[in-house]
Amino acid sequence: MRFDNRLTRMLGIRYPIIQGAFGHGGTSRLAVPVSEAGGLGILTSIAFRTPDEFRADVRRARGSTDKPFAVNFTLWKGQIDEAYQEGYVAVALEEGIRIVFTSGYDGSRIGRTCQENGCVWIHKCATLKHAVSASGKGADAVVLVGLEGTGYKNPEQHTTLINVTAGRRMIGVPLVAAGGIGDARGFLGALAMGASGIYMGTAFMATREFQAPQKYKERIVRQDLTDPKIIRGIYGMTHGLAPSLASGVIGSVPTVREFMETLIREAEEILDEWRAWGLCP
Repeated sequence: MRFDNRLTRMLGIRYPIIQGAFGHGGTSRLAVPVSEAGGLGILTSIAFRTPDEFRADVRRARGSTDKPFAVNFTLWKGQIDEAYQEGYVAVALEEGIRIVFTSGYDGSRIGRTCQENGCVWIHKCATLKHAVSASGKGADAVVLVGLEGTGYKNPEQHTTLINVTAGRRMIGVPLVAAGGIGDARGFLGALAMGASGIYMGTAFMATREFQAPQKYKERIVRQDLTDPKIIRGIYGMTHGLAPSLASGVIGSVPTVREFMETLIREAEEILDEWRAWGLCP
């Protein structure tokens, strides 16, 4: 089945499924399998010590797949800012990258520079206010992360449910849902709420290709969502880089291809059920 919408056409991908832009794990080792499986893999600049290392991995990815992949520039105020990223941005443009993500603080200057060079610019943020702002500044699409997601939080952050249903009314560009999504029901649920696609971190962290110890991946599989410590950590703004609530629907550590094939197959089965009930064409 092909999920054809504004986002898939914009990015040239088969499925509206985007790999999270990790730190150390955001390399071609994971991005290539995701792109090969029909999603969008992402290389993250902060995974590399120098622009030259970044360039080498971009070339490695390009030599390993003819499918689209993207690069991400994370902006941390006071630590990794636009000046730090300049060398990496130059590499991306020189190497012909056509899909660019920014995340964290305002990425509009980098985004516009990349757009002027023929790129699609997508910004990832954690609040509706910032999503509306990024859209207004010209982002071609926006990723909006709900409280259920991993990573650092914002006191003004909403849940994924509210982000998508309210955000769809407030944002005119394609909206990508992130936060707590890890299986076919989460995927279809996000689309039904108005998202053009999904962005998954924890689900791809629990694949064989992700660069992390096996014990860490097993922790994702075994995570108990009824554990008060997990709940307090995620909703208490102290979550950091621990697995998200998506871990509640993850029961194994497959390859990226196995994970994607299972997700799409189960999504098709659910859609068949909905059609039988008269809920969709």
